[in-house]
Amino acid sequence: MKSMEYYIKSEAENYSKILNNYQQLLDKLVEKYKANKDKYSSIVLFATGSSSNAAYGAVPYMTERLGIPVYVEEPSIAANYHSNFRDDILYIAISQGGHSASTIKVVKELVDKNIDVFVLTSDLESPIAKTNASMISMGFGIEEMPYVTLGYSITILLLILFAAEASYQTGTIAKDLYEEDKKELGIIADNLPSVVNLAEEWTNQYLEQNTDIERLFFIGYGAAYGVAREGETKVTETDHITAQGKELEEYMHGPYIGLHNSDHFIFIEPQGKLEERSQKLEKFLRLHSEHITVIAKNKVLNPKDEVLDLKINVNELFAALFMTIPVHLLAFKLSKVVNNNLEVITYPEFDEITASKI
Repeated sequence: MKSMEYYIKSEAENYSKILNNYQQLLDKLVEKYKANKDKYSSIVLFATGSSSNAAYGAVPYMTERLGIPVYVEEPSIAANYHSNFRDDILYIAISQGGHSASTIKVVKELVDKNIDVFVLTSDLESPIAKTNASMISMGFGIEEMPYVTLGYSITILLLILFAAEASYQTGTIAKDLYEEDKKELGIIADNLPSVVNLAEEWTNQYLEQNTDIERLFFIGYGAAYGVAREGETKVTETDHITAQGKELEEYMHGPYIGLHNSDHFIFIEPQGKLEERSQKLEKFLRLHSEHITVIAKNKVLNPKDEVLDLKINVNELFAALFMTIPVHLLAFKLSKVVNNNLEVITYPEFDEITASKI
């Protein structure tokens, strides 16, 4: 079985492939949006787990460029409690493996009601592909490792590319902005190997200096909120320690009161609209904890040992496309430290009892 590390290090190659053929992958979705632009009042993304985290990483860009609200919803809540589906909403379900029971359920409901729904998946032979919804291939094959990394990143890239193409082709954004966005996506793809190298060096140092992690908080805002959520998911899954991913203001409204001086914090800093606000929280936390580090997008002033500068100068809306790499590497390397074999299913009876996967 290929490891998390293998898939993390293959992101650059796969980003380049997607950037070269995404029009073919996304053609049906873009054409549907173009034909119904005046009808669609919003977009809803159905997703769970890492797919949900990826969706949150793409939503700020999608909303900004398309000019309509884009929401992330849990498919189980939608199917059981929000079933008043509307035909003026474009629904996109994300299920990388195609086996999520709750996602399949909500897709079937939409298909039965003849409401537009597209499914983004890496497995066109999976159960979700048999729902008669419109399928979108993720274009990179099937990820063997269940703790997905590459698929998470490709999901963000494809959602962003859909928004870029749809907004440009409908005249919502001008050509110069479209071309600038495409240029920055190319810059990210070209610099991913460097990001991996920087992240590896930082991760090794971080684990040498932090040997007693009991609770780990990831804090982000904007597109980096998706990264913070993914930090919670991956560290919890792979390392079996308490991890939480919080939006900046979310942490400041209640959770901070329960902090311990032994807590570890990692700020995901895209250096965007809320940077000053984030720095104020960091200043407060440094009064009460010695375990604080920052993963920054680019050009850190007065760099410190605990700051990882990824050295990519692009729009903050693209942050989730590369700022998750150190988070994924940290989860993977920490699993080695705690001696957790990721190829062995921790609770094999879980799916048998819950049927959360089909």
